[in-house]
Amino acid sequence: MTVGIAVDAVNGMVWSIDELPGEDAEQLQAWLEPILDAIDADVVVSDDADAFKKVSDETGRAQQVCKSHVGRNTDALVAELSAMISTGQDHSLDAIGVTPEQALDDLASLKEMIHSRRPEDQSRLEKIYLQYANARKPGKGKKYDLAYRMRNLFMDRWNLWPRLTFYRTWKDEYGYEILDGTNNHCERAIGWWIKERYRSMRGYKQEQSALDVSRLIAFAGNNLSRGLRLADLMA
Repeated sequence: MTVGIAVDAVNGMVWSIDELPGEDAEQLQAWLEPILDAIDADVVVSDDADAFKKVSDETGRAQQVCKSHVGRNTDALVAELSAMISTGQDHSLDAIGVTPEQALDDLASLKEMIHSRRPEDQSRLEKIYLQYANARKPGKGKKYDLAYRMRNLFMDRWNLWPRLTFYRTWKDEYGYEILDGTNNHCERAIGWWIKERYRSMRGYKQEQSALDVSRLIAFAGNNLSRGLRLADLMA
């Protein structure tokens, strides 16, 4: 069962919890666009899933991708590719004129930029990417070599940069910088209101029950965060 949860990225209030038919961009847009219109949202804050990028573009919204998700994924890729370079078993970098030392330096630079997230570093990323742009895609059925993986990594982060650093420059209508660059409010809402582990272990009798209980708990959480007492809320 796929569940979609829409949360206010500023204050953590849950807007909607719904069962989704799937997770592709068209299905996500059909679910999310009416919510965006109803609350007059300017920015979509999400993880790094490509489907959400398409939804933000198709609906004309700006997007902030979670810096924590991208940071963890980038660190893991940098460590993996650095280890491959150090073993010296893949010689695909030779074909594009990049030395192992330069490649390691480029990966270290990427890791530094991912954690500093300065908007002006996009041009720096572009320059690094161009060193790998001529890496050839391996033939059908063949494993991606080191040079091609480096190319894809730098190209992806270069293209992602405006979405990753959006929170650095965006201000609301009152001139306040109110985004923190993460989707932590959504992750927190999933953990608090959706992942009821005791019920998950036993299993719900009906799918609708999973939605109803999650919506009830989220409704209570929304109101408790505004200072209402649980006894008053249940009454």
